[in-house]
Amino acid sequence: MSKVHLTKEAYLKQLGARIRTLRIAAGYTNHETFAYKHGFGRSQMNRYETGKTEPGIHTLHRICVALGVTEEEFFSEGFGE
Repeated sequence: MSKVHLTKEAYLKQLGARIRTLRIAAGYTNHETFAYKHGFGRSQMNRYETGKTEPGIHTLHRICVALGVTEEEFFSEGFGE
């Protein structure tokens, strides 16, 4: 498998898109409801999903737990494609 190098901006957009895709698949139609239920700031969750901010490793782990996926599952699709 060849490695794909992404710019930081492209990586953040893919990360945000993956969070949004999994959030919707988990039944949360908007980021505000998801953020409120799982203890994230609404505006911060919006920045993650729009690719404006990168969540730290601990926060990304918390997001994965809230979405019911492992980190491996989180990164299994949508990156480097």
